[in-house]
Amino acid sequence: MSLFIVLLGVIALLLLTLVLRINAFIALVLVALGVGLAEGMAVQDALASLQKGIGDTLGSLVLILGFGAMLGNLLSESGAAQRITYGLIKRFGKQNLQWAMVLTGFIVGLPMFYNAGFVVIIPLVFAVAVSAELPLLYVGIPAAAALSVTHGFLPPHPGPTAIAIIFGADITRTLLYGLCLAVPTIVVAGPLFTRFLKNIKTAPPQNLFVIKPLPEEQMPGYGISVFTALVPIALMATSAVLTIILPAGAALRVLFEFIGDPMMALLISVLVAIVTLGLNRGRTMPEIMKICTDSIAGIAMILLIIGGGGAFKQVLVDSGVGNEVTALLNGTNLSPLFLGWLITALLRVSLGSATVAAITGAGIVLPLVATTGVSPELMVLSIGAGSLMFSHVNDPGFWMFKEYFNLTIPQTLATWSIMETLVSVLGLLGVLLMATFI
Repeated sequence: MSLFIVLLGVIALLLLTLVLRINAFIALVLVALGVGLAEGMAVQDALASLQKGIGDTLGSLVLILGFGAMLGNLLSESGAAQRITYGLIKRFGKQNLQWAMVLTGFIVGLPMFYNAGFVVIIPLVFAVAVSAELPLLYVGIPAAAALSVTHGFLPPHPGPTAIAIIFGADITRTLLYGLCLAVPTIVVAGPLFTRFLKNIKTAPPQNLFVIKPLPEEQMPGYGISVFTALVPIALMATSAVLTIILPAGAALRVLFEFIGDPMMALLISVLVAIVTLGLNRGRTMPEIMKICTDSIAGIAMILLIIGGGGAFKQVLVDSGVGNEVTALLNGTNLSPLFLGWLITALLRVSLGSATVAAITGAGIVLPLVATTGVSPELMVLSIGAGSLMFSHVNDPGFWMFKEYFNLTIPQTLATWSIMETLVSVLGLLGVLLMATFI
C-alpha cells in the first residue's frame, strides 16, 4: 500500500505541474505533505519531515550552488569560458566535442559529488554549445553521463569510497574494475544516447550564464582561464587522494579536508576568479561584485525547486517506504550481486536520494558479502549502479537537470531519467559479466 501511495503522489505531481501549470516548488510541497499524511504520518511529523528535507538538501547545496553560480558567471562574463571552449574546439575539433565533454565530466566528477560537479561544469557546457553552435543536450548529456558514472562507480569519489569501506573492499581494485565498467557505460549513455534526442530543442535559462561572445583581445589567456576553472577540481581531488593515502589526523590531510570541502573549494575558487578574471583584467571591485550578485538571481527558483525535491524525498524516508521495499525482497535466492543492485535500485526509485539508497542498500546486503564469498569490489559497483536507477520527480538531481537545461518534465524524463537508467542497467550487466571472470 505504501508503494501505491507513492505512485499516486507521483501522478498527482505530474498533474499539478503539467495540467494545472502549478509552480514545481509549490507542487512538490503539496504532494510531499499529501503523501506523508496518506502514509499515516501525524500532521506535525509530516511538517517536520518537510522542513527537514528542505533544510538538509539546501543546507548542503545552497552554498555550493551559490558559489558555483558566481564562479560560472565570472568565467562567462570575463570570456574565460569562451576561451576554454575555443581551446577545446581547437584541440578536439568540433566533430569530437562530445568526447571533450566526456573527458571534462570524468575529471570533474572523480573528486566531487554530482551536484557540486554539475555546478562547476555547467558554464562550460553552455559555452561550448553556444560557441560551437551545437544543441545543448548534445553537449550536456555526455558530460552529465560522465559525472553520473563517476558518482556511482569510481573511488576516490566519496560515495563509492564509503561503500568500499563498508564492505571492506580494496579501493584500488574497486577503481580498476570501475574504470573497466565506466568507459563503455559512459560511451553508451553519453554520446550514443544523444543520437536519439535530436528532436528535443532547448536553451539555457534566461539570466543564467549568459554567453556574450567577446573579441579575441578581450578574452583572458587560455592558461589562466583553465587554471581558474580547475581550482575547485584540484582542491577536491587532492583532498580525496590524501584522505586515502594519509592517516586520520595528519596535518596535510586535515588542511585539505578543510580547503577541499566542496563549499570551501568553490569559495576559494570565487576569490581566485575575482583576482585572475576581475582585478587583473582591469575591472573594479563594484563591477565584479555586480557580476556575482547577478548570478544569484538565476538560481533562486532552482534552489527552491531542489529544496522541494528534497522535502519529497525526506517524507518518503521518514514514512518508512524504504522498509517496505526491503521486506518485499527478504528470503529470495537471487544472485547477491543482482540482489544488491535490485534492493538499491528500488530504494533509489522510491526514495529519490542516490546516497541514501546506496548506504541503505549496502547495509542490507552486507551479510551477503561474508556468507556468499562474492567479490566485495564487485558488490560496491553493483550497489553504486543500483543507486543511479531511474531518477525522477522525487530526486533533487532531477529538478536540477530540468531547471538548468530548461526542460519540461516529460523532456527531463526522456533525457535525464533514461540516461540514468542506462547507466544503472549497463552497470549491472557489466558487473555480472565481470563476475564470470573474477
